[in-house]
Amino acid sequence: QVQLVESGGGLVQAGGSLRLSCAASGRIFSSSAMGWFRQAPGKEREFVAAINWTGASTYYADSVKGRFTISRDNAKNTVYLQMNSLKPEDTAVYYCAAGRNRYGSSRSADFGSWGQGTQVTVSS
Repeated sequence: QVQLVESGGGLVQAGGSLRLSCAASGRIFSSSAMGWFRQAPGKEREFVAAINWTGASTYYADSVKGRFTISRDNAKNTVYLQMNSLKPEDTAVYYCAAGRNRYGSSRSADFGSWGQGTQVTVSS
C-alpha cells in the first residue's frame, strides 16, 4: 500500500493558478503510475490527469487539457498538478491516487491507493 497526502488546495479567483502536491510513502513510489481525480458536490468522481512511472507519458481529461500539467519527482516521492486558467467548474475535492501498475490510466479501478483529498474552490 502507498500512503498519500495531498496539499495545496484553496480558494482562488477564476483565471488564477494553484499547484497541488501529493507526497507518497510506503511501497515503491517510483514504480507506480500516479493520477489525479476530482469530485464536485453532487457529481461522481472523475479523472483529471495521470502520469506513468517514469514521467515520460501523461494523460489528461479533455476538460483540463492545455490548462493543467501533471508531473512527478521520484527522488522526492511526490506528484504535482499545476492548474492554470482555473474556472469555477474546476471547483471540487481533488484526490491523488497511486496506480496498480506502472502505466497511466483514466480508470479509477486501475488505482489502488487514494489520498484524503484537498478542496479547490474557484470563485467567479
